[in-house]
Amino acid sequence: MEEKKLDFKSIIGFVLIGAILLFMLYQNQPTQEELDAEQARQEQVDAAAQAKETHNTLTSEGQQENQNAIPQDSVGQARMREQLGSFGYSATLPSAKAGTTTISNELVELKVSNKGGFITEARLKAYKTYDSVPVYLIKDGNAKFNLSFSTADNRNLNTENLYFEPKLSKNGENQVLTMRLKVAADKYLEYRYELEPKDYMMNFGIKTVGLQNVVNTSNPMNLKYELTGYRHAKSISYENRYSRLVYDYENGSTDKLGATGEETEVEENVSWFNYRQHFFSSMLLTDTPFEQVKFTSDDLVKNEEVDTTFTKHYAADMKLTPKNGELNYAMNLYYGPTDYTILNNYERGLDEAMPLGWGIFGWINKYIIIPIFGFLISFLPAGLAIIALTVLIKLALSPVQYKQYVSQAKMKVLKPELDEIKQKYEGNQMKIQQETMKLQNTAGASPLKGCLPGILQIPVFYALFTFFPSAFDLRQKSFLWADDLSSYDKVAELPFTIPFYGDHVSLFPILASIAIFFYMRMTTGQTMQQNAQPGMPNMKFLMYLSPLLMLVFFNNYASGLSLYYLTSNLITIGIMLVIKNFIIDENKIHAQIQVKKKQPKKQNRFQRKMSEIMEQAEQQKNAKK
Repeated sequence: MEEKKLDFKSIIGFVLIGAILLFMLYQNQPTQEELDAEQARQEQVDAAAQAKETHNTLTSEGQQENQNAIPQDSVGQARMREQLGSFGYSATLPSAKAGTTTISNELVELKVSNKGGFITEARLKAYKTYDSVPVYLIKDGNAKFNLSFSTADNRNLNTENLYFEPKLSKNGENQVLTMRLKVAADKYLEYRYELEPKDYMMNFGIKTVGLQNVVNTSNPMNLKYELTGYRHAKSISYENRYSRLVYDYENGSTDKLGATGEETEVEENVSWFNYRQHFFSSMLLTDTPFEQVKFTSDDLVKNEEVDTTFTKHYAADMKLTPKNGELNYAMNLYYGPTDYTILNNYERGLDEAMPLGWGIFGWINKYIIIPIFGFLISFLPAGLAIIALTVLIKLALSPVQYKQYVSQAKMKVLKPELDEIKQKYEGNQMKIQQETMKLQNTAGASPLKGCLPGILQIPVFYALFTFFPSAFDLRQKSFLWADDLSSYDKVAELPFTIPFYGDHVSLFPILASIAIFFYMRMTTGQTMQQNAQPGMPNMKFLMYLSPLLMLVFFNNYASGLSLYYLTSNLITIGIMLVIKNFIIDENKIHAQIQVKKKQPKKQNRFQRKMSEIMEQAEQQKNAKK
């Protein structure tokens, strides 16, 4: 067979075809932009592949989460165990992703997050803020709850960065939510929530099961609970004044941190504490007192014009003590009103979290004022209940006040004779005082007898001063022009802010100031000033100062308190006019005084001693002349 050989034309054809192919390849090579885009696409593919193999990188010093990828394969699980040790098991469960579980009853709705296992939202169903927004005590990350501990293999972990497995069940009518941070199917750290119907308080427990050899119990286990209080009232400054961190320690001792600035306190054997936000409270209680707690309160309202969202930041750092290698704390959580009746019904001393005054003032509020006002407001509108309470208090104090008015009338009757003494012994102040006391004792009339009844009324007045700002029943209750008796009533808006007064005009304080002025004029102006002694306060000055303080100080206070003072002073003025015009006969009192002056007057020991001192002083003065 004859072998075929390539001729010259065939060679030329192959060369041309190769040249054409090379030219086409050159023309179709990718641009630099296309190469960059392909590189970016490949990086995304690689990142997605990596995400399927690994989950969140969780460490005690700051864990970063990837919520969309859960390592189910052996490589991913091994990586989680390398980072978290035994607790890497929890990161491999389906619950290791963003999510919340809701438990609620007729009063409160709570949302508990898989991450951290604690409440991320607490809403009170029956209440609104001043601007008609639902009342949230916890929302949008304003609360943190973290248990920090070390493991047997020397890892430091924080529960706020780890994922819990939720399980919702029922215990009778109660809702039960368990949040478990697992190291195995039967070994875990558990937060347990149990919410009863129609209750703001719920059972809460922290315990560990089978972690004796997993958690290093020789190192401290610290529980830190932080909360930043939201503003709920019209005046953030007024609300902030009554927002305090209150706690119970050493079997019944109660204390609180300051209302302003930043304050830290360390206490032992703490049984409960309250993050009070004026009319609402977030409380943690424990059956096993915390051995040591570091409390911190920071006032966030530096300028009312700028700081308009939060009131205070609270923190409690608690030391938990394991027993037999396990934790087991039975506790309670309360999210609800700062209402004396509700708190007192728990019979755990929680009423001490209320700002009702100390000593006798708190006693008067708890056992007299609150029960009476609670009865009145059960069938009367809030404003009328305040007026009715004021009338009842005035009736109860009327015997004491009557004695005060009679003593003032006697002093007025004695004024001509007192003026004669001043004129007769002009320039001899010691003799004037001596003869004045002698006349007053003989007539049975003394300024002290007029002051003593007033002093006896002070505990009641101060108790009411502390009661009205804390009376939850007045919150958002309207009366006349006031739309909320627990806040100031505004009848005019000012285009500027007056220091100490504010940027608005409240009418109730103005009316109360006018009533106080007329009351002071009827008493101080006509009686006490007439008998003023050298060195004593200028009563005429006080007559103008008291109404002015009322006008300025109460412009931002609860209008219910101003309504009480207005009603109280109007009633007092009415009683004084009735006593003066229809009950007390000054001529009759004058005749009685003249009879008493003729009767021998036996001095008591104190009076004799005072007379002797004044006589000795007079003799020494004369001897020096």
